[in-house]
Amino acid sequence: FAELHTAVPGLPAAASRVLPGIVLRRDFAAYCPAQGELRALLVTEPLRPALTAPDVEFVVDSEGQYRASLLWIARRTEALVKQLQSNNVKLILSSAKQEDVVIYYAKLYGISVVECLLSEEMALISEITGVSPYTPFGDNLYRETPETAVATFCQPLLLGSKRCVHIGFASVCAFQPHCLVLCGPVDGINKQHAAALEEAFTMLQQLFKAVGQ
Repeated sequence: FAELHTAVPGLPAAASRVLPGIVLRRDFAAYCPAQGELRALLVTEPLRPALTAPDVEFVVDSEGQYRASLLWIARRTEALVKQLQSNNVKLILSSAKQEDVVIYYAKLYGISVVECLLSEEMALISEITGVSPYTPFGDNLYRETPETAVATFCQPLLLGSKRCVHIGFASVCAFQPHCLVLCGPVDGINKQHAAALEEAFTMLQQLFKAVGQ
């Protein structure tokens, strides 16, 4: 329930509504409008290529070497984003914060990015789509095609003064997610309404479970 409702203070309760899909309470790091179904990649790590393997020290002896390293990173990042584009990926959903160079090339190649997702949000998306988050390691993204989720729409959503991300997914199970936008004059009242609704849903869940048995 925590991931399937969002509270909006400062609006009348009558403005509350139910939206198909899920609402992520953060703004796009990069937004590139896309029509129709789009492929979404779930990731848990920064996509910018590392200069060395883990636990290996990288020593720069001159400014020239440092600039060459930055150029290498930029070229590798661009190649990686182009690879995603060639696999029809239009959306990156990341639990990690991505580097500026990743955001730059994502915008350049028409890929939207949402970063810093909570682990609970990633778990919910995985449950809906049946797709596990992808963990980049070394050059494996260049050698294999990662599994992607299908999003039916992805768009900005303004709730009060807060910019959010509204996404619909093609569900692989009977669960068709909808998000409750709960409005109220102040946070305290919104919390009371949310608690009452969660208790009501819990009661209904128990009731139908008993009927099923």
